[in-house]
Amino acid sequence: MQPLITVILAAGAGTRMKSGTAKVLHKICGQTLLAYVVDAARKAGSSEIIAVIGHQADLVRESVKDVTFVLQEEQLGTGHAVMQARHLLEGKVGTVLVVCGDTPLITARTLKQAYETHLKDKNHVTVITARVSDPTGYGRIIRGRDGRIGSIVEHKDATEEQRAINEINSGIYFFEAPALLKALEGLGNANSQGEYYLTDTIGAILSDHGSAGAYLTHDSSEILGINDRFQLAEAERTMRDRIIHEHMKNGVTFILPETSVIGPNVEIGRDTVIYPGTLLEGGTKIGGRCVIGPYTRISDSVVCEDVYIMNSVVLESQIGSNSKVGPFAYLRPGSSIGNNVKIGDFVELKNSEIGDNTKVSHLAYIGDALVGKNVNMGCGVVVVNYDGSKKHRTVVGDYAFVGCNVNLVSPVEVKPHSYIAAGSTITEEVPEYSLAIARSRQTIISDWVKRKGFDKNNND
Repeated sequence: MQPLITVILAAGAGTRMKSGTAKVLHKICGQTLLAYVVDAARKAGSSEIIAVIGHQADLVRESVKDVTFVLQEEQLGTGHAVMQARHLLEGKVGTVLVVCGDTPLITARTLKQAYETHLKDKNHVTVITARVSDPTGYGRIIRGRDGRIGSIVEHKDATEEQRAINEINSGIYFFEAPALLKALEGLGNANSQGEYYLTDTIGAILSDHGSAGAYLTHDSSEILGINDRFQLAEAERTMRDRIIHEHMKNGVTFILPETSVIGPNVEIGRDTVIYPGTLLEGGTKIGGRCVIGPYTRISDSVVCEDVYIMNSVVLESQIGSNSKVGPFAYLRPGSSIGNNVKIGDFVELKNSEIGDNTKVSHLAYIGDALVGKNVNMGCGVVVVNYDGSKKHRTVVGDYAFVGCNVNLVSPVEVKPHSYIAAGSTITEEVPEYSLAIARSRQTIISDWVKRKGFDKNNND
């Protein structure tokens, strides 16, 4: 198959979005619109991707990798946008795919099939089209008697008869590179908008004895363009359903799937159950036979097999097999949980490592700490890791027992097999097999309540 070069039109501000963010940087299921288009083009076999950018160009450049960018300083139509990439296409052989950066639902499969049709039919240009119930706003496909494309007429320039046509232009084209470059040379802007329409290249190619074909996709949702918040929400629903259905086919159970959002790059193992309100983002990987949720967010994390996470947040962390997290736990970036670990309710971890078989069951904060195997961290334990200017590290050895309401003032080390009494504030090393007690002795003052007048029975 000959080389495929992709040109993505991503310069628009998206004024109807009513946003301070460039349109192609808006997200569905946690990924930008532009990133979806780039991914689809790559998977369809594109060897080179060029993005024509304008609004918030620097931010758009930062959003995707391995893409060549060209700047369209003034937006004068789709044809004008492609003209900005002309110098990168000159002398190239092969096919040029032109696609808009605000069509995130287009699939690599459809692009591949359209590309194969383009080559098989030996077209100079092939347009992906769709039939829709309401074609308002879309360019209409005008077919000749032979069924091939005769022209494409924009909605604003169409006659009433042409507006009745329900086959629309997706804005996705496959051009033979020489034919595209030649058509761009004579492109004009004699239309109601005063813009350079890429659709006018069809007529130029036909006038030059070229051939124009169409690939009719049967799923019109794939060509949905995002112009406002309503269409953004519609695209998110479609993408969410598409992603979740794929996981279901691979053996994942979703309870009320319409309530969960799963990112496009998330991996989930077989026989895992996803409860309502779950959000899985970024490069998260979930092992098999896990139970996730309800109301749980996991981002860019690795969760091994047979893990149970309930009502919790996990960010950029790792959780070993057979561990339990939550409810209401917060694993901040850099946390690593071993196998068969319990991280209980209202426990917060940050940049810490927890060894196998360790329990941090309730109301604890563990920050910048290395906690060994088979350790018990009691209710209310706090690792005091910040001295007001720097973070310090605490180490708790294997088989240590840390009682309730203990403060471990970093940097400090608790040696293996040691015990710390409840209510202690530990500032010095605790030796192996020792008991550390760091609290005042209890003092009893008899009849203090009565002498102070705090006896409630006497106040009735």
